[in-house]
Amino acid sequence: MNLKVYCIRPEAKVPVRAYQSDAGMDLFYCSNGEQNNALIKEEGFPISPKESKLVPTGIKVEVPYGHMLEIKNKSGIAFKRQLIVGACVVDSGYNGEVYVNLHNIGLTTQYVRPGEKIAQAVLIPIVHCGIEEVLEDNLNRHGHRGIGAFGSTGDR
Repeated sequence: MNLKVYCIRPEAKVPVRAYQSDAGMDLFYCSNGEQNNALIKEEGFPISPKESKLVPTGIKVEVPYGHMLEIKNKSGIAFKRQLIVGACVVDSGYNGEVYVNLHNIGLTTQYVRPGEKIAQAVLIPIVHCGIEEVLEDNLNRHGHRGIGAFGSTGDR
């Protein structure tokens, strides 16, 4: 199976895997018309502390039916630069440009330069299930865990 990718702008980069066995494909920042000014080209796209921005990739993808493309953190960027990905799911029916929702959780402004890796995308199979509302709370009655949730297993 191949993920079909169309570059909207000439400077856009097709996603790549650093190693053949990698689950994720690297995504790159591609400046669009609104951000195409001299300052951004020189310094990069600024993301201030505690700020979230939608960062353009310059690509469209054709996600096969029965799959989703999940945008995830690049570990080095998250650890070294405190730039983490917000909720990013690309559904099979979406046909617009792929954007990455980047959050700066650090204390200093981060600059993302055109062509720089910003996240990774993983193609994931999904199950289309029906949804059934039940009128009695008898869900998971055979489970042994009970209602224990966050921290209930002694995790620190």
